[in-house]
Amino acid sequence: MTDIRRTLLWVVFTMSLVLLWDAWNAHTGKPTLFGGGTRPSAQAPAATTPATPAPTADAVPQAITGADAAPGGQNAVPAAGTPAAAPGAEQVTLTTDVVRATFDSRGGTLVGLDLLAFDDAQAPGRPVRLMLQDGARMYMAQSGLIATRPGASLPNHLTPMRVRPAPRELAADAKEVSVSFESTGSDGVTVVKTYTLTRGRYDIAVTHALSHGGSEPVEPQLYLQLARDGNPPPGESSFYFTFTGPAVYTEAAKFQKIDFKDIAEGDAKYERSAQDGWIAMVQHYFTSAWLLPAAQPREFRTAKVGDGLYTVAMVTPLGVLEPGATRTHTATLYAGPQNEYVLAELAPGLDLVKDYGWFTILSKPLFWLLTQLHAMIGNWGWAIVALVVLLKIAFYWLNASAYRSMAKMKAVGPRLTELRERYKDKPQQMQQEMMRIYREEKVNPLGGCLPILVQMPFFIALYWVLLSSVEMRNAPWILWITDLSAKDPWFILPILMTASSLFQVWLNPRPPDPMQARLMWFMPLAFGVMFFFFPAGLVLYWLTNNILSIAQQWWINKRLGVIGK
Repeated sequence: MTDIRRTLLWVVFTMSLVLLWDAWNAHTGKPTLFGGGTRPSAQAPAATTPATPAPTADAVPQAITGADAAPGGQNAVPAAGTPAAAPGAEQVTLTTDVVRATFDSRGGTLVGLDLLAFDDAQAPGRPVRLMLQDGARMYMAQSGLIATRPGASLPNHLTPMRVRPAPRELAADAKEVSVSFESTGSDGVTVVKTYTLTRGRYDIAVTHALSHGGSEPVEPQLYLQLARDGNPPPGESSFYFTFTGPAVYTEAAKFQKIDFKDIAEGDAKYERSAQDGWIAMVQHYFTSAWLLPAAQPREFRTAKVGDGLYTVAMVTPLGVLEPGATRTHTATLYAGPQNEYVLAELAPGLDLVKDYGWFTILSKPLFWLLTQLHAMIGNWGWAIVALVVLLKIAFYWLNASAYRSMAKMKAVGPRLTELRERYKDKPQQMQQEMMRIYREEKVNPLGGCLPILVQMPFFIALYWVLLSSVEMRNAPWILWITDLSAKDPWFILPILMTASSLFQVWLNPRPPDPMQARLMWFMPLAFGVMFFFFPAGLVLYWLTNNILSIAQQWWINKRLGVIGK
């Protein structure tokens, strides 16, 4: 029989290598185990077919229908456009208590959005700019009409539009503020696009009011589109992965993330049509999404429309519009933080943009418990500490069993070392003698590992809760920790976490093999280096877990008289 302890040690070491390899994949843009996607590079790889030319500011460029359709069709969604102002275009800014939104009269497009309640980690004192267009970045929300009849022309997001006069700021006694853009196509169809922003909310009502002044019936389709460059948000860490890119949701296929690389290569896989669902553009902590009323047919499309520029669109038919007829359609544009309870109220499955990966089933109840603790304590840092305490209480007897087993292994360690030396040339007899000692001392070599393995999914799920929750942004704990989503500026928590991990190694049984013993001391140092770059909230959670584990293990070791052995 092989040495069970050696086997378990190599399992732990292999898992450590897997985690390090996973972090390296996240850094280099390769698929990761837990993130469910790849980190997009600064510029997506070239597509297998010639890329669409970058659109110009003066004319409607070649149309793009999606990764699986030929360009130029009558029902094509126009390409996204470039971050250049069209001649004569007017920009209008609406301000509420939570957002500052900038619209371009060219297509009535949302070209800028500042989230006033969130500070930009890269530029302190400036709000997070979720949507913008400048020389390096582009992120916009667009909409317009697609003509199904050959030769027809309807207003789209590249059409110059007139801005209707209206207040630009939310009045002190007002609940809403709106802006409207108007344009008439060559077929006589007039579109009035109205954005309505509401106090305290990040969801925007977007109404398209159509009136047909022409002589021929038209059958327009409405498209709702998000256009974004393929870069991750500025300041993203290389030591942990968060998804950036489009997403599509339907009741049948559920939440589907789409990599920019797959769009560029024409290999994006997602549901193409449904009677329900939405589209989104996801990044760490924040998201934007177009939502339609339920039970309304829709198509989903993605495209690479320029050098490093991608779109995800949702297209829905508006039916036949006869001459003289009018029609009004209202959609919802959400652009803001990934507050999962707010998102869940807006649309089925929208809370899934807060990506917990494989551990959603555990992460959601843990986040609920964390929010309840925060409601009582009033500080997210202490809420994290309290949650870890509750988890340790819940698993107290399981941990106690593991620590008793490890203490017994530590107690028989000298005897096992002596056996290895005596029977080093007789491995079979050595294993038999070791098993005899295990039976006599009632020691289970697996007893110290299995209880810990049972708990690991819960602690990994809590890891993703803390990594994904926008509530951690700018949330202080104590003294020098002023932002739980940022690394510890003085590296005090990572140093304490590494020291506590090393102390745990000292408490654990010493492997008889000197190489294994050195490896046990090396692993906390290797992981400690990574934690120097992790958000303070994650390090606080791990440090708290270590301290509580040490306290319980020390007490059990002392009771069994194995401290210092």
